[in-house]
Amino acid sequence: MTTRFQNGILFTDQYQLTMSQVYYRLGLHERPALFDHFFRSYPNYGAHAAGYGVAAGLEPLLEWMDTARFGEGEIAALAAMRGRTGQPLFSADYLGWLRKHGDLRAVTLRAIPEGRVVHHTVPMTVVEGPLALAQILETPLLNLLNFGTLIATKAARVRESAGQALVLEFGLRRAQGWGGNLATRAALIGGADRSSNVGASLDLGLQPSGTHAHSLVQTALALGLGELGAFQAYAEAYPDDTLLLVDTINTLESGVPNAIKVFEELKRKGHAPVGIRLDSGDLAYLSIQCARQLNAAGFPDVSIVLSNNLDELVIWQILTQIRIEAPRYGLDVDAMIKRLVFGVGTHLVTSWGEPALGGVYKLVALEDQGAWKPAIKLSENPQKTPNPGRKTAWRIYDERGQASADVLTLDDEDPRSSAALTLHHATDPTKFRTIVPADHTIEPLYTTVLDAGRRVTATPDLAELRARREQDVARLDPGVTRLVNPHIYHVSLSEPVWQLKQDLIVRMREGK
Repeated sequence: MTTRFQNGILFTDQYQLTMSQVYYRLGLHERPALFDHFFRSYPNYGAHAAGYGVAAGLEPLLEWMDTARFGEGEIAALAAMRGRTGQPLFSADYLGWLRKHGDLRAVTLRAIPEGRVVHHTVPMTVVEGPLALAQILETPLLNLLNFGTLIATKAARVRESAGQALVLEFGLRRAQGWGGNLATRAALIGGADRSSNVGASLDLGLQPSGTHAHSLVQTALALGLGELGAFQAYAEAYPDDTLLLVDTINTLESGVPNAIKVFEELKRKGHAPVGIRLDSGDLAYLSIQCARQLNAAGFPDVSIVLSNNLDELVIWQILTQIRIEAPRYGLDVDAMIKRLVFGVGTHLVTSWGEPALGGVYKLVALEDQGAWKPAIKLSENPQKTPNPGRKTAWRIYDERGQASADVLTLDDEDPRSSAALTLHHATDPTKFRTIVPADHTIEPLYTTVLDAGRRVTATPDLAELRARREQDVARLDPGVTRLVNPHIYHVSLSEPVWQLKQDLIVRMREGK
């Protein structure tokens, strides 16, 4: 399969190109435009749901934007397209404009930085640039940012559920094609400690993690070497990194006893075994029984890695069961939980239960005679009516230092300087409240990352992205982070934004 066009500027939808040509015909193609990218609802996984999101995918988008442009190959491909009557779909003069101006160097991008907590309705990304090119950008932006945020959000929930336990991501075999690399990156931002994905891990400056699969033991069994022989061969190759998968035959009667024999051999030779892995059965019960056997053999500190379709709710259930049952077997609960490692694969990299983030990209303003003219789209569903105009997002922290609301204001508003700030519900006119800004900490959320195509911020490393997430999640109310039925985080509009929205709605309905 050729990849000549799919990774470049034509990584977009056809209707973006056809609209772009219409803008050209109307003379609007270079008109400055403003688009907001936001999602309307958090991921809902069926039995449980998220109460917040974690931004991810921005760096891959910026890297793509840096090289995306209409070259001769792209122009020739568009010139060859035909409409239903056989006439060229794209005119020569429009293609000539694309040949000369068809890159993203005129685009300015403001965003809530990667790794930060993000909320419904609040634009994560604000795109400003020539209308025709900003339109073409819609598809790749939504593709990369929606997917990254979806996976980072899932990973953050797994991280919170696992507590201090190590979390390994190893879903590449089940991921959606090359999207597995993007999923690994987002998972590591969202809370996974390590990944089995070799290439993505190395690109992010991490050592990849991994041991062996059942096939190693099966091979040894087929050749008459037995499970013990497989374990011994692995330990001989990796004496200081021995972690053995013990459930190929019988976990408690074969796997763990054979692993203990190998561990004893390693210990006699001066090596410290790493642990065992369980990939089937009742993981809570088996981990307790494995801990008992390992403790009795003098290996109380080796890790017990649990895998097999784990997600945040399953991890919570496992830990809950262990806290109840471990004391019955004379095990210290804290020591038991401390040695656990969670390997999360398919359910993380596919965001099992919620396969897509419903992020949208909406025109909110156009420049007209030197001023920004707000734009709006009406919908029978009030939640689908976007908030118009050139805006800024702020986060409000209460007296506890916890985030209590995000608010959208017009660009020329600074809520920190107001004596009183009225916060309107985004769609319900009966819900509003007034706060005194002096009694709160109010933080602007946007950073300009691209100014007329020029990077103006340094590329953050993984440690910085993780630190942002940790700090933001720690400042959320516990009700917002709970796994099931999370508390609703407040997203509000300032009085001027609310009034602008209502005025535009009235004018639209009156046909003005």
